[in-house]
Amino acid sequence: MAANARENSIVADLALAPQGHLKIDWVEAHMPVLSRIRKQFEAEKPFKGLKVTICLHLEAKTAYLAKVVQAGGAEVTITGSNPLSTQDDVCAALVEDGVTVFAKYNPDPAEYKQLVRKSLESKPDLIIDDGGDLVTLLQSECPELGENIRGGAEETTTGIIRLKALDKQNLLKFPMVAVNDAYCKYLFDNRYGTGQSAWDGIIRTTNLVVAGKTVVVVGYGWCGKGVAMRAKGLGANVIVTEVDAIKAVEAHMDGFRVMPMVEAAKLGDFFITVTGNKYVINGEHYDVMKDGAILSNAGHFDVEFSKPDLEARSESIRTVRKNIEEYRLKDGRKIYALGEGRLVNLAAADGHPAEIMDTTFALQALGLKYVNDHYKEMGKTVINVPYEIDEQVARYKLESLDIAIDTLSDEQRKYLESWQA
Repeated sequence: MAANARENSIVADLALAPQGHLKIDWVEAHMPVLSRIRKQFEAEKPFKGLKVTICLHLEAKTAYLAKVVQAGGAEVTITGSNPLSTQDDVCAALVEDGVTVFAKYNPDPAEYKQLVRKSLESKPDLIIDDGGDLVTLLQSECPELGENIRGGAEETTTGIIRLKALDKQNLLKFPMVAVNDAYCKYLFDNRYGTGQSAWDGIIRTTNLVVAGKTVVVVGYGWCGKGVAMRAKGLGANVIVTEVDAIKAVEAHMDGFRVMPMVEAAKLGDFFITVTGNKYVINGEHYDVMKDGAILSNAGHFDVEFSKPDLEARSESIRTVRKNIEEYRLKDGRKIYALGEGRLVNLAAADGHPAEIMDTTFALQALGLKYVNDHYKEMGKTVINVPYEIDEQVARYKLESLDIAIDTLSDEQRKYLESWQA
């Protein structure tokens, strides 16, 4: 398998493998839940004889997930879900470990799309997707490559939105498990993972202080909650913009100022978009922004703030620091965009902490096994992660932390199931 992987893969430089192995070894040491599942998979071989294609941000934690799935007997092919989050040394290490890889850091758009397509040419039985990229490609351009697919698992809010749109139109061709909607995903990964890693990317890229600045968080879903919470902890004055009245009330009661974007645009020093939507920051907002405002995005696609509108208002654009583009507007103001508007926590940092991705990728691994075990009766639809799997991952995590919790007595359980006091 290793020889085939080396022969078939497309990566930047296989000589980088030693560095990649060190990164993978580091995250493995901090992902005990996934390591426990790996031992289970090694014993049971749930994917024996099957082909699995993975499309995720291709860095060390994802690489370890690929190795866990491989330990379950699968022939694994992997590609990156974002051109700026791929780490070439990790790709090289995976090839040495027998995983077929189609990914490079920062390919041009045409090459990037071709690499994703190549990952499907094995005609996989199962997929793990991020942002619905694999599913969308299979639906729109190469349906013949999806003929063998039993089902898969989806990582992100954006991906779930796309999958549910397909499902609503009866266009989905196989079942997909909404890993993003599991408790152990959005409560921890979206909130604590995005909250920490987005600021990691912003701070290491700008080398600027956050305390005392005004931070505008665009969207108050679980990712937005995490970004706002961390901004507050860093000493920022936080403003939240929302289109959902319930989330807006929640943000207000959490102690944040809430206002429309056109008002927040006048006040912000840092802007972080986390909506999964398009052009939530656009021309009318750029027209009133401060000189020196900094834009970043923690949503899946690079469309949350409008780069065309920013370019149209600019007389010059230059790179002033790695992952920072300076847009000098025609009136002399400067607006800065981080990581080309792509996911700032991955384009400009290393993504979520390993301990966070431990639970998320445990859900991916067990969710994929669930699909393989039950795809015949699941139907071609989007389903939630079964609660039993969600709870199992949480219990594994508690055990890894040496934390014990109480259990209900028979009397307590009976009381909770009764309508009588």
